[in-house]
Parts: sequence; C-alpha cells; structure tokens
Amino acid sequence: MDEKHDIRQELAIILPSLDPDKKLCGVIDGLIAEGFEHIVIVDDGSDAAHQAPFEYAAGFPQCHILRHEVNKGKGRGLKDAFRYVLDEMPDIRGVVTIDGDGQHLTKDIVACGEKLLANEDKVVMGCRDFSQPGVPPRSVAGNRTTSFFFRLCYGIKLSDTQTGLRAIPRRYLDAFCGIDGERFEYETNMLLNMKRMGIGFVEQRIDTVYDSEDYSSHYNAIKDSWRIFKVMFKFLLSSLGSTVIDLLVFYLVFRIFKDQLGTWASLVSTAVARACSSFANFNANNRMVFDNHGSYRRALVRYYCLCIPQMLVSAGLVTLINQLFANSVPIIATLIKFVVDTVLFFISYGIQREWAVSYTHLRAHETLSDL
Repeated sequence: MDEKHDIRQELAIILPSLDPDKKLCGVIDGLIAEGFEHIVIVDDGSDAAHQAPFEYAAGFPQCHILRHEVNKGKGRGLKDAFRYVLDEMPDIRGVVTIDGDGQHLTKDIVACGEKLLANEDKVVMGCRDFSQPGVPPRSVAGNRTTSFFFRLCYGIKLSDTQTGLRAIPRRYLDAFCGIDGERFEYETNMLLNMKRMGIGFVEQRIDTVYDSEDYSSHYNAIKDSWRIFKVMFKFLLSSLGSTVIDLLVFYLVFRIFKDQLGTWASLVSTAVARACSSFANFNANNRMVFDNHGSYRRALVRYYCLCIPQMLVSAGLVTLINQLFANSVPIIATLIKFVVDTVLFFISYGIQREWAVSYTHLRAHETLSDL
C-alpha cells in the first residue's frame, strides 16, 4: 500500500463551518477528488438559508455531518469533531483541520498530512507566507503582531499563529478536547497548551490564498493580540505590585540603617525588601500569570533559585553604582535600584516563562505518557 493511499485512509479531515456559501462545495469536491475517505463537517448553528452546502456534503458517504442547533463557536466545533473521531473512528491516526472558504488548497492539505505521518509526535502547522503580494494589510499586520507577542510572551517561534490548517496526531486529541476556549481563542489556547504539555510542532509552508473581491475574516487584530499579550500584562501587574513593596521597604531600611550598615546598606536593604515582596510575587505569578497546577513546592524552589541570584545581582549593581557616584542619599539609591530592577524584570520574565513551562510540562507529561 503506497503512502498516498495511507494518507487518505488514515487521516480524517475536520471542517467546522458557519453559514457557508458555495465555496464549501468546492472544498468538498476537492477532498473527494483527492481520495479522502473521512471528512467530518461541523454545522455550527447555520441558518436555514445556508443549509444547501451541508445537504450537498451529506450526499457523499465520505462525509460525516455533526450539527449544533445554535452557534457554539469554532473551538467547540473542533473539540466535538475531535471527540467524534476518537469515539467513532478507531483506525484514524490523526486529523487535519481546515477552513471551508477555499483558503486551504488540497495540495497543501495533503502536504500537511504527509508531514504528520512522518512526524507523529508533533503537530504540523500549515504556515502562510505573508510577504506575498495581494495579502490584505489587516492580515499582515495582525499576523506579525501576534507572532511577535507569541515569541516575546511565550517563547513560541511560529511564522503563522492564526493558521487553521493543522495536522494533529490522534494521541493528542483527547488532551486537546480539554483545552479552554469555545470560539476563535481556542486555536490560540491550543498553541499555548502545546508548549505547556511539551508537544512540539513543525511548519509546512502553504500557499496564501485570498479572494480580493470577497474577502472576510473573523480575526480581530486588537482582540486577538490582546489574548496573547494579556499574560505578560498580568506578569507586569504582579511585578508592579511587588515592586511597590520592594522599593518602599528598601527605602525605609536604607534610610533608617544606612549609617549603621555602611557599605552593606544596599545589600541588606535589598535582602530585606526582597524577602517582603518575593513571596507575594511568587504566588501571583504561579497561578494568575503562568497558571501552574503542578507541585507548589517544586515551583517555589524554582522561583527562589531565580529570585536569590537576581537579588544578589541587583544588590551588587546598586552597591557598585552608589559607590561609583559616592551616593548616600536614600531617594537616589532607591531610583538607582528601580532602574536596575527594571532591566532585570525583562530577564526574569523570560526565565520564569520557560521554568513555568518546564514544571507544568512535568505534570502534563504524566498524562500524555499514558496515551
């Protein structure tokens, strides 16, 4: 049996759709002509005026139609289709999610399927090239913005964060059914949880297809970019809160004990201030920012393995700068500390992000190893 036959026999196509037009019929024709035998289509609460494409699809034995009585969102449609494949298609090795508007060419669907069967421990991302001419400016701006924040906030380097063409191994479908999100945010949450679960991905370059006369998109650059940026915003808020405590305690200790402590004033003041602020900061980051549900003790140890060296670096730099400028004024020393800690903030974020992923991955691995 050749590889081409295996792909079409062993992979299921998943296609959620809301109020489709005739383009959906063209997508179905292309999949049938290519030989795909398992096509799961989700009617996500479409109205009566848009039922013709689903009726057309129902005429093919390869198509399985799942229906939502009301619109529940793309995320719910994908998860219901994943569950259907798990329950009703025991021989399927993976799924390929696509859109029904013709933006995903059949040859690219096949390419992603082939790469999946060659990399069954990874998710295949069909990534568009937004540098090509004819791509709507809103899509270019939105994708570049989200790709930037994905890399900055999460350490995920992906050239197309909004792609709907994804090939997913069967072994991950059950875990993906448990990911939060009912609408378009689900696809973003999928990427974030892949990082936390230790699931890798590979990119497959695909054509960028847009109909300039009939282009529409559910993507909102501001809202979707905010969904990605908000985790760093939460980190910023928790850090600002602890920074207020840190600077206030530092100022008071330095002002009260600077004469008694002498050259040790910066180090002792920093240590006392950090002891007061770090515990609150840890708890905020542990649950509110990085959503860690693993071992609290392990996370606490990891945090202080980072916190203590950071404190020593901060104290050392503040002491050095104060000595270089012969400064003993408490408010000036506090301002110097603020500048130093601002630089260390960005370094700390990157390290905590990766360590949060690391200890969350340990928990997730226990579940995935049983699949």
